[in-house]
Amino acid sequence: MQAAFYESTGPAREVLHVGRIELPEPGPGEVRVRVVCSGVNPSDVKGRAGLRNKTLPFPRIVPHSDGAGVVDAVGAGVAPARVGERVWIWNAAWKRAWGTAAEYVVLPSAQAVQLPEQVGFDAGACLGIPALTAYHAAAVDGGVAGKSVLVAGGAGAVGHYAVQCARLLGARQVIATVSSDAKARLALDAGADLAVDYRRDDAAARIREATAGAGVDRIIEVDIAANSALDLQVLKQGGDVVVYGSGAGEFKLPFFPLIVQHVRLRFFIVYELDAAARAQAQAHLAAWLRRGALAHNVAQRVPLANIVQAHELVESGQAMGNVVVDCSRG
Repeated sequence: MQAAFYESTGPAREVLHVGRIELPEPGPGEVRVRVVCSGVNPSDVKGRAGLRNKTLPFPRIVPHSDGAGVVDAVGAGVAPARVGERVWIWNAAWKRAWGTAAEYVVLPSAQAVQLPEQVGFDAGACLGIPALTAYHAAAVDGGVAGKSVLVAGGAGAVGHYAVQCARLLGARQVIATVSSDAKARLALDAGADLAVDYRRDDAAARIREATAGAGVDRIIEVDIAANSALDLQVLKQGGDVVVYGSGAGEFKLPFFPLIVQHVRLRFFIVYELDAAARAQAQAHLAAWLRRGALAHNVAQRVPLANIVQAHELVESGQAMGNVVVDCSRG
């Protein structure tokens, strides 16, 4: 089969290759999925670049944890009826050598989740990390029902879903920070009440004004290292900051404002959600997908042969939405 892979870390153009590798067979409790679309996330490009660890855990890695396709074979203990099922995939490459940047992937049956017929495979490839992260950030610790929510980066891959999840889970007010007029339109179309351009506006003043000076109850944070100062200016007394990302490996937070404001900080990584949290997220996403309640923002779809382009686009930060690789076209 055709697959993308790397055997050392470094720049995409130097280490990413596309070629033929052996077709995998499903073992007990596993399914094999014919991949149609593979999602590219920041964690995928950081892993390939060696930003977290330059030593590979496996001799060869097929990247990408997210994807969508059709089950074409099952291993022992898996219902044969799953063959032919449309699915979306999570954690394919997490602590594994076999991700979704290939024509086929084998993984535990539970990691291939039924995808409703009306949802495209490109959208399905955006659910494993972006949508699950967005849902958990909005739902954790009592959720956002009746609360005001600030989504940092409300037009990004996670942020666009987070705006929608906050609204669907009953938030009273949703505010998004953005960096351009085009991104503001995306956030507003997703359901934000207000989009604040942090590059052009006095973001803190606009957010405080929008909340009548009270501040927001929850911040869904894409980059705690860059945004902590703004967060402390606009967070309500006793509010919480749910953090799923940081642009720096280390950062500083001021103790006194945190303790005086009774700030609650929650950090999580979507790869390590516990079974109950993941089941809750999947159930809500399934219901929303069936009724067409979620909008999906696929910024670009490229063939597997052009996977380097996809990685470079994600690394550049210029993509307004999700980048997917089409594995059905080679």
